[in-house]
Amino acid sequence: MKRLWDKGRQLDDRILRYTAGEDHRLDARLVAYDVRASIAHARMLNQQSLLSDADLDAIVTGLEALAAGHTEGEWSIGLDDEDVHTALETRLVDQIGEAGKRIHLGRSRNDQVLAALRLYLLDAADQIETLADDTADALDALAEREADTTLPGYTHMQQAMPSSVPLWAGGFAAELRDDATGIAASRRRLSKNPLGSAAGYGVPGLPIDRDATSEALGFECVHEPVTAVQLSRGKAEAGLVFELCLLVQDLGRLAADLMLFYTQEFAFVSLPDSMTTGSSIMPQKRNPDVLELVRGATATLQATLVEIMAIPAKLGSGYQRDLQRIKPPLFRAIDLTADSCEIMTHLIGGIAFIPDNIDLDASIFAAGRANRLVLEEGISFRDAYRRISRELDDERDE
Repeated sequence: MKRLWDKGRQLDDRILRYTAGEDHRLDARLVAYDVRASIAHARMLNQQSLLSDADLDAIVTGLEALAAGHTEGEWSIGLDDEDVHTALETRLVDQIGEAGKRIHLGRSRNDQVLAALRLYLLDAADQIETLADDTADALDALAEREADTTLPGYTHMQQAMPSSVPLWAGGFAAELRDDATGIAASRRRLSKNPLGSAAGYGVPGLPIDRDATSEALGFECVHEPVTAVQLSRGKAEAGLVFELCLLVQDLGRLAADLMLFYTQEFAFVSLPDSMTTGSSIMPQKRNPDVLELVRGATATLQATLVEIMAIPAKLGSGYQRDLQRIKPPLFRAIDLTADSCEIMTHLIGGIAFIPDNIDLDASIFAAGRANRLVLEEGISFRDAYRRISRELDDERDE
């Protein structure tokens, strides 16, 4: 196996295992994106008279076949490949011969991986934005099903003011849609084209066209100057994961409310048996494990954000291999967020409130009573507040 950096010297197997790390497994999700970026790069080289028409045709056909083969499970990235880039180029050369060696002109693995990663992250952001909106839609449907169901509104875990399922669900739905908007805003840093920056200092002497690859791949702009590209590593990733943290935090707070509502003491809601688990020792138990795990996901997301931000925090300029370690927490954050949205959307569809178990304490209407005194008698709210307080004390003493 000849890797893209190989100069003919044998690499120690233990060094390979450590330096390759998880890349050969993680990079499976980048194959299609690396193919897209490679084809755009090859077409740009052709337009700039740096690649012949025949070589371009062979490269495009070969890469498209490799992408299809990977999707069909005909090949996978192995440890010896080290990463998606070596895996593709090695197989491309095996398929089309000398033309495959010409694809790497004018780029480095540094801008190659970043191009594929940013294309993937743009799609991932779009997907999770949609999933957050889907969860909000499920809450809207719950509010419609339970349009007449009242709820106590709580502050300090005490009944505070009257509420309802539509008000409660609508608040969470609004915040989830706000989270989706935040995720969309994270595209600003993701949509900068790194191709042509190579290892961080450009490709001296080559007349490449970075605008052409930007247009072909749908990037909003070229990332300039070339020295800024490696300095940016981790920032777009952290920006996206920060927004994912806020989304998962809202899902966790929704889960916390539902767990409280599901307790025997509250019994405000029911869940289908198919959505709860049992106990190995207590025959009577039905446990809302899924809600507990969604609540716990908040900690995982926060940990991934800290890890992503810490890796590049004190690096010097230019590429450093430490940056490879951003992939595992980044992909973990994306996968867990998507899974959490999907499971909450599914679970919300199975929730039913039990109005007979929902009692509002008479005192919960105190603020409303004070407001009515202001309107009816023209007294200040502070005086109305004190009068209602005294009346409630008298009612308790009776």
